[in-house]
Amino acid sequence: MKKRKTPNYKRIYTDLIERWYPELAEECDFFLQKERLEVLDVIHLNDILFKQKKEINVLNQKYRSYDKETILWILNYQIKHGMNNTQLANHFKISRNTVASWKKKLDF
Repeated sequence: MKKRKTPNYKRIYTDLIERWYPELAEECDFFLQKERLEVLDVIHLNDILFKQKKEINVLNQKYRSYDKETILWILNYQIKHGMNNTQLANHFKISRNTVASWKKKLDF
């Protein structure tokens, strides 16, 4: 089975910032210094760049997907910070049902 290629998010966001949001370059620099952007880095960058467009963020939330590594990181974050499913869902802007589903599937 072939491994799915992921987009080069670092290049995409670097181009976006240079072309359309140069005033946010300093705020995004921490993420763009990384060798490889993780899923949560992409989400943070997206929030920084498009925070003023709340309606778009709500619509785009439907299309987010998380890899297993990120799901495990989020669930460990919950344990580390003593959060319940509702608090975790609000923190990461995901559904409580999604959190419960992840925990059930991964026997967490």
